[in-house]
Amino acid sequence: MKDTESGIRGSYWLETAPPGEPAPPPSGDLSVEVAVIGGGIAGLSTAWELVRQGSEVAVLEAGRLVTGVTGHTTAKLTALHTLIYDHLRRTRGPESARLYALSQSEAIRHAGELVAELGIECEWEEAAAYTYAQNPERVEELRAEARAAREAGLPAEFVSDTELPFGVAGAVRVSGQAQFHPRKYLLALADDLRRRGGTVYEGIRVVGLTEGEPCVLETDAGVSVRAEKVVVATHYPVFDRALLFTRLSPRRELVVAGTIDEASAPRDMYITPEQGTRSVRSAPQGEGKRLLIVTGEHFTPGTADVEKRFARLSGWADGHFPGLTLTHRWATQDNDSTDSVPLVGPLRPGSRHVYVATGFGGWGLSGGIMAGRLISALVGGREVEWAGLFDPRRVGPVVREGASFLKHQAQVARHFVGDRLPPLTGPRPQDIAPGDGAVVRLGGHHCAVHRDESGQLQAVSAACTHLGCLVAFNRAEQAWECPCHGSRFAPDGRILQGPAVKPLEKREL
Repeated sequence: MKDTESGIRGSYWLETAPPGEPAPPPSGDLSVEVAVIGGGIAGLSTAWELVRQGSEVAVLEAGRLVTGVTGHTTAKLTALHTLIYDHLRRTRGPESARLYALSQSEAIRHAGELVAELGIECEWEEAAAYTYAQNPERVEELRAEARAAREAGLPAEFVSDTELPFGVAGAVRVSGQAQFHPRKYLLALADDLRRRGGTVYEGIRVVGLTEGEPCVLETDAGVSVRAEKVVVATHYPVFDRALLFTRLSPRRELVVAGTIDEASAPRDMYITPEQGTRSVRSAPQGEGKRLLIVTGEHFTPGTADVEKRFARLSGWADGHFPGLTLTHRWATQDNDSTDSVPLVGPLRPGSRHVYVATGFGGWGLSGGIMAGRLISALVGGREVEWAGLFDPRRVGPVVREGASFLKHQAQVARHFVGDRLPPLTGPRPQDIAPGDGAVVRLGGHHCAVHRDESGQLQAVSAACTHLGCLVAFNRAEQAWECPCHGSRFAPDGRILQGPAVKPLEKREL
């Protein structure tokens, strides 16, 4: 990420857990029992569970392990997902709420057991989780959430006092949750996976999938991978035959972090749906100090002035936590499903060999661990009582959430059609400032033109290689972003984040 503030660095998790030596792609075609695509928390959790139960597993990661979405999380491991339980109780019934709570609570317990069993040094801390509001008009909403979460089996209660340095109208509190260093945890898991016989390949992007017996994966490295089973854990599914992109909305959030005196740092985890979301927690950072982590300002990729949003979030953190010295800022991304529940299980109706994990709605740590346990059970032929809740083939809940589905499709259509309408006036390449970018019409085509800090211009196609929506430039992070499905590209067109599997094509100015 490019930062304009002197001394401000990117993801704290990437900085404080070096990845070690890279694991290069295979030198030739590969055959394996299970191929797991994606080296984040969902992919590595699934691969580790499969190896433990005796499967031959290969992890295929396009970049480096745990440098994508999981490397940019806020690292809260909790079953209290803002205001999910009252929503589930009303839309899908109390049993669905219970199963959701059970699946997330078991994920937290399981992660704690692995930390102890493998001796993982990952700054594991038990903490309580709070969903709070400052607006008194939301108190009844919080009380309803506390009741629903308690009925679902969580140790939830409504409270009016917290350790935050400002007052709240009320909050839902759930004890026995956890926070940790996600990258240290997962890199240790990857090491143990290798010790158990699993393999990891980095720098290999899967660009095609043929389902069958076996399944065949095509890669940008020029090698083919044959596998009896395939797990697509790429955050946003890179294969569209299941049409899951119609049920997922990408959401990007900003993170600022900095050093604060231990006495002033909250030890529990907090989130509010107010003010475009504000999430607060802290992590150990040496004698007498904690790292305060503040998240918020969610937006659809490619639709916001990110610099202004970073400034707003930094101002909120400074104003609410006196003595804070900001040292890091980064951004994270996740996908919301139309019915607020992740999609984990068979990729599509008729799939017998391909599984998917996506749509975690900002709660990918507990969700990714849950997905690993669920998919490994499905591959092993074992039943899990909450499998049906997350089944991507579910229809009824999607019908009941039709308004969310239609809203998402309307937004996609607006970008796909509206962004192509020629404006009365538009930017010219010579108008683009250093460090900035704009979509320019050249020779009747939309080109994404960027000027680097030295003044050099470069141009690529502005049409996202996923489904053709036009990208927009994020100056704060120096990236082209697709507002339809969240693909992100470097200024020179290289893929930063899927679902796109091909870079933006070069264009001549």
